[in-house]
Amino acid sequence: MKGALLVAGTSSDAGKTVLVAGICRWLARQGVKVAPFKAQNMALNSVVTRSGAEVGRAQAMQAAAADTELEAAMNPVLIKPTGERHSQVIVLGKPYAEVDARSYRTLTDELRPKVIQAFNDLCSRYDVVICEGAGSAAEINLRTSDLTNLWLARAANLATVLVTDIDRGGSFGALFGTLALLEPEDQAHVSGFVFNRFRGDRSILDPGLEALQQRTGRPTLGVIPYDDRIRLDAEDSLGVRGAQGDKYDVVVVKLQYISNFTDLDALAAEPGVQVRFSRSPLDIARADLVVIPGTKATVEDLQRLRADGLDTALRNRRGPILGICGGYQMLGSQITDPIESKQGPVQGLGLLPVTTTFETDKLLLNHGEQGYEIRHGRVHRDGGEEWAGGCQKDNVYGTPRHAALEHDRFRREFLTDLGAADALGSTSFADARARQLDVLAGLVADNLDTPALTRLIENGPPRLPTLETTCSHS
Repeated sequence: MKGALLVAGTSSDAGKTVLVAGICRWLARQGVKVAPFKAQNMALNSVVTRSGAEVGRAQAMQAAAADTELEAAMNPVLIKPTGERHSQVIVLGKPYAEVDARSYRTLTDELRPKVIQAFNDLCSRYDVVICEGAGSAAEINLRTSDLTNLWLARAANLATVLVTDIDRGGSFGALFGTLALLEPEDQAHVSGFVFNRFRGDRSILDPGLEALQQRTGRPTLGVIPYDDRIRLDAEDSLGVRGAQGDKYDVVVVKLQYISNFTDLDALAAEPGVQVRFSRSPLDIARADLVVIPGTKATVEDLQRLRADGLDTALRNRRGPILGICGGYQMLGSQITDPIESKQGPVQGLGLLPVTTTFETDKLLLNHGEQGYEIRHGRVHRDGGEEWAGGCQKDNVYGTPRHAALEHDRFRREFLTDLGAADALGSTSFADARARQLDVLAGLVADNLDTPALTRLIENGPPRLPTLETTCSHS
């Protein structure tokens, strides 16, 4: 098998990320050398590759599904919001520019050759590349600056599968409307539909599927059932959800610019641990453990904590607190940030004897099983004890490392020290993640028209009718 495919969606969180992962896993299990690709991500969840490049967390999960090593070419452009109107642009794993919404659109012509070069590079080294779109394929206000939806399909002559989340309702209208809004040249690449997260009797859909094909000339390639076993990395905060346990209550402070919230997935996977996201002072007071997660706008999120009185709730808390990356920096005595917020010095929460100074160069470090670091802030420890590359004082812990809790021994020793040993299970987090990817591959194999999918990968888009969208007025 040789070729590529684009998976686009009718909306954000329609299921593009997990469908790409499922297709990658299905192909890898057949011995196909496959790679994921997302031309442009806008997300605050990111990871550091072994070579020190920063890419989207979703592509790390998809690379694991494909049983291949993550690399910068799999996500050549990453946009990380740094405030209400500004973002940092990461290109091939390194900081490239600081932009607002308008200035980013002028950057598109610079980025398109880099995207195509990364895509072609993967195609030269892999049998199959499965591409993921972004948001809705019909964001017509952004079409002229598109990098990752139908522009990519046209540039690389890709067949495009359009996926919709039927659990939200309105899927038939979303599919038809998305196709209808596209230019004829874009429509020519939309080659089939997939319904995601369906509950109930599949036969109920059949009349609608037949009507959809009659009106669009495109088949439905599959209906994937809802499966609550799937708890894979979400791309943005739309997917934040906690596990439900009954022994140990973990409250994660939900920050405005929360990043790498998947750091808590390994805690949530423990059978006796409940993970909740909250901004309630009462929750902060009562929880067994409070976590301040990473953030792409450390000073701004700290100011919001103060505005909501959460700083007082944290300082008055008697139980343990864990800060990760930006959350660790907030726990210190002072933050000086001339880079992101361009403010400073700003008083921290004063719960750990550390100070932070932001520098222009971003620190990107991969520590293997001990996690990875992504930060402009340089943290200086003035007291306390070294802990996980950070600091511990009394029952307050801080670490600059993301994903450290995914290391089974570290996570279990930490929870045991906190008195939560009875909440722990015996399953490896990596094994649990692998089983979920296998479940996802099974859903693809059992519920998609895989021969049709194979033809689209190998042959590109077939000849398809154009949906006439001109309205007459009387």
